[in-house]
Amino acid sequence: MTELIETVTQTGICRIILNRPEKKNALTSAMYDRLDMLMRAADVDDTVRVVQIESSGADFCAGNDIADFLAQSRQDAAAIEQPTEEPAGLRFLDTLIGFGKPIVAAVGGVAIGIGTTMLLHCDIVVASEDAVFGLPFVKLGLVPEAASSLLLPRLMGYQRAAELLLLGDTFNASTAYELRLVNRVVPVDELGAMAGDFATRLAARPPEALRLSRQLLRGDLAEVRSAKSREAAIFLQRLSSSEAAASLNAFLSRSRPG
Repeated sequence: MTELIETVTQTGICRIILNRPEKKNALTSAMYDRLDMLMRAADVDDTVRVVQIESSGADFCAGNDIADFLAQSRQDAAAIEQPTEEPAGLRFLDTLIGFGKPIVAAVGGVAIGIGTTMLLHCDIVVASEDAVFGLPFVKLGLVPEAASSLLLPRLMGYQRAAELLLLGDTFNASTAYELRLVNRVVPVDELGAMAGDFATRLAARPPEALRLSRQLLRGDLAEVRSAKSREAAIFLQRLSSSEAAASLNAFLSRSRPG
């Protein structure tokens, strides 16, 4: 059976590939589990210098799989009260925040929800010209995730971050570049090569100097972890709200064929 998250490691680069193209690489709880496992393994593997996150098919990640998300929500609400048993998505975010090696992301097509917020924890993001980003949390009756309520204002200023998070409208690759969310925008057929070039160059740098420099750039992560935890607590509370229930079920109805 084909893995929904695949991995290939060569010449110091661990490529982690979202592989559910028929669903625009929307993430399920099982996919979060595997992402978390692969990231943890890469972090302690001395042969891995850089992680490159990419996708198969035309799209990077359409966010959470809403059907799976709704099925898991009750369990997640209970699990958040047990620190030893965090929901899979939150475990992945913890690992992403604390990851010790450079992360390069190659983003094409849609990058919605977690498909955008995970990029805030990457070091270099390359987007193709067809990339479309979005943070639709408020539209779905929810709140931001992945410490985006802290990191987006730091990155682009309060007003621009407020526009993205409060309205939740999609935006294109050139806007993402203007807002400093991505490092480069390239033609679709150059995406893999450009991301791979960045990863190769990073993998060739002295690893300890790279690790220490990255730590200095990222600063104290306690505030990031605290923001992620505050968001998660409110997010899980919101799942039982009438606003979120109506918005999520409406989204699910629109996405069903016929």
